[in-house]
Amino acid sequence: MNSTAVIRVKDLKKYFPVRKGVFGRTVGHVHAVDGVSFDINEVETLGLVGESGCGKSTVGRTLIRLLEPTSGSIYLGNDELTHLHSKDLRPHRKKMQMIFQDPFASLDPRMTARDIVGELLDVHDGLTRKEKDRRVAELFERVGLRSNQMDNYPHEFSGGQRQRLGIARALSLRPQVIICDEPVSALDVSIQAQVVNLLAELQAELGLSYLFISHDLAVVKHISHRVAIMYLGRIVEIGTRRDLFENPQHPYTESLLSAVPIPDPKARRKVRVLQGDVPSPINRPKGCHFHTRCPYATDRCEREDPVMHDITSSHAVACHLR
Repeated sequence: MNSTAVIRVKDLKKYFPVRKGVFGRTVGHVHAVDGVSFDINEVETLGLVGESGCGKSTVGRTLIRLLEPTSGSIYLGNDELTHLHSKDLRPHRKKMQMIFQDPFASLDPRMTARDIVGELLDVHDGLTRKEKDRRVAELFERVGLRSNQMDNYPHEFSGGQRQRLGIARALSLRPQVIICDEPVSALDVSIQAQVVNLLAELQAELGLSYLFISHDLAVVKHISHRVAIMYLGRIVEIGTRRDLFENPQHPYTESLLSAVPIPDPKARRKVRVLQGDVPSPINRPKGCHFHTRCPYATDRCEREDPVMHDITSSHAVACHLR
């Protein structure tokens, strides 16, 4: 892996047990994340894209240890976080923060904006009240909020302002990595652009690395340096933004890109509509998980699980046909 990688993930798995009966007997598992590997370099944004339910948000939450991984390895720099107990994990939590999808549900309605942003400073930095207030005011100004709003409650902010509040909270401990879990999907389009541009400015200013989780390829193309495509708990293609958008190799990536609207009423292109539904993550198809919906599937696809292999030094795909 790249020597400048801030985050390295190797064969990460997260399974949720399915229980039935009075005694809660385990009868199966939801394979939410099934052998995911990637790295995120310094001052880089890795976009993680896929349909709803593919496991991309679970990757983010497992990466930051909000969910415990079933197996695999997570490295922050040279430190492996996978098996650390909460006490040993605490110093590393300052370096990794998260911006959640719903800016209202992720903020405590009983707390003022001052306390929401300053809560992590109380836990980790032990600042005086005056020092904390000064730091919170600086964060408000940095994300485009006014310092005289610090005593407002979450319901007194608009949706875009609440997401800026979530960004300020994530920045409070000066992290190296921020997991952005669909941070603009709940916002109006005009506000989406403002928040995405803010994230890009903060990255350049503070040297941040992002895992940007989204189902919106247009947003991902704008902000990401590299892009990973997920399907049914696995990454099926990963490469630079140019690789993925100009030379997609996996049939699933092709179908996703064909569905992105073109901002030109005269432009025409063939849309590859996927047939069928996403298979159950409990009872997954044998072989390639995508073969039940792939227009190019062969007998080999039904029997053998494809291995991720390099197309170029920056582009890899898991497909028997490439």
